[in-house]
Amino acid sequence: MSYTIFLILIVIVALALILIIMVQNPKGGGLSSSFGGQGTQTLGGVQNTTNFLDKATWTLAITLCALILLSNVTMDHGKVDTNSQVEQTLNERENFQSAPAATDPTTTTTQDSAQ
Repeated sequence: MSYTIFLILIVIVALALILIIMVQNPKGGGLSSSFGGQGTQTLGGVQNTTNFLDKATWTLAITLCALILLSNVTMDHGKVDTNSQVEQTLNERENFQSAPAATDPTTTTTQDSAQ
């Protein structure tokens, strides 16, 4: 159950990270330049918008990594088999070859006594 919650959170954070990265412009424009002139003053200026997007990107990236690591802890790994398939096959062959042929001692003695 908790693994499913982590999975949903990972998807949400990944989508938010994609959106934040897409809003940014590699040359310093992006969201801050799309408002133009007076609009940037209401957002706190170009520099503040760039700082916010930069901090949001790093925060979401660190959150995504943490969620991925924590989801690994909550994942149900099931029973771990330490022997490989090759080792199991070799052990089965050794057990088959080392097992003596099944003989019924009563049938052998009755045949000997009949002669």
